[in-house]
Amino acid sequence: MKKQTDEIPVTEEGFELRLRSRGSKPVTIHIPADALASLEKIAAGRDMSVEALLKLYIGQSMRQDLAKLSADRVLEKTEQVLKQHIRSDEEVSAILKEIRVETVP
Repeated sequence: MKKQTDEIPVTEEGFELRLRSRGSKPVTIHIPADALASLEKIAAGRDMSVEALLKLYIGQSMRQDLAKLSADRVLEKTEQVLKQHIRSDEEVSAILKEIRVETVP
């Protein structure tokens, strides 16, 4: 991460990071020794601690999973609404399939 002159951290892509403190709890996990060695190399290459790297990985993965859960909920609600207005289950299925095809990255 690079720093601006006003001390707001920015990512390599230039996005400002607005950090907010949140409560935390310690967690103990067992990581295979070779995986830990790889994490240490990656963390060193990014000029960060292994703990910070793990938090980064967890945060990224968690945001992806939460986004998928949210998208799934939207599709479920969309299906409910469509079924109220369209009598054909086949047509509803075709619309939902089209939405999925258009929105999958």
